[in-house]
Amino acid sequence: MDQIRIENLELFCNHGAKPEENVLGQKFYVSATLHLDTRKAGLTDDLAASAHYGKVSRRIKAVMENNTYQLIERCAEVLARTILLEFPSVQGIDLEVKKPWAPIGLPVEYVSVCVHRRWHTVYLSIGSNMGDRRGYLDLAVERLSGMEEVRVTKKSDYIVTKPYGNVEQEDFLNGCLELRTLLSPHELLAALHEIEAMAGRERKIRWGPRTLDLDILLYDDRILDSKTLTIPHREMHLRRFVLEPLSSIAPYAVHPLYHCSVQELWERLQAGETGENTVEKGK
Repeated sequence: MDQIRIENLELFCNHGAKPEENVLGQKFYVSATLHLDTRKAGLTDDLAASAHYGKVSRRIKAVMENNTYQLIERCAEVLARTILLEFPSVQGIDLEVKKPWAPIGLPVEYVSVCVHRRWHTVYLSIGSNMGDRRGYLDLAVERLSGMEEVRVTKKSDYIVTKPYGNVEQEDFLNGCLELRTLLSPHELLAALHEIEAMAGRERKIRWGPRTLDLDILLYDDRILDSKTLTIPHREMHLRRFVLEPLSSIAPYAVHPLYHCSVQELWERLQAGETGENTVEKGK
């Protein structure tokens, strides 16, 4: 990824944990490295194909001067988020906020906070087998699309599948989504749980009936195993209702543990399975 760098933009602002810092103000320096593809701009000499570093600098100035935060950590987080949301060509940002007059009572050139933030590619499985199944899946897509830090970039057809596990219940309607998001894995998980709750999801029986089920399958090439979240999804390679729709929107996405594509996983599963799923065409 190419870079555009803005080094030590000097500003006078009112940030700090001490009341006098908020009143009197002090000097800050902000540096930003924008990660983006400059190839088209380089070939065409068209500024619209790049990120206007003058506009980026003025936006940094406006955010820093029109707000008051106690922590430079907060300054850095807000700045990074603002640039990524408002400048579509910027895919990632390294941002540093320097505080040269930090009131620590010791000789120091400056104190700074550095953050790296970027858009992430995520694949979700969505499913329902209670009530208005299609309505619940469409609700999930609508809610995700309405989130500022989430962009739904692809949606599979919905397929009808038999229930997974040994619980007697209705057939499922399943699909997969591709997202671009600024949310961390656990932040995204919390957002998915909120959407499930809106649909009346109750977690009573494992693999039991549900109005809406939203699972994170892949998050970039991240490998994560915590008490509340495992990425890649622990059983995605075994589930036809995941691999069939996922292969239609991301056949070449690579499983970071098995080091093979979604299409390869789907073909392997098909080779060992019998029976057909019914595809409901249309999105």
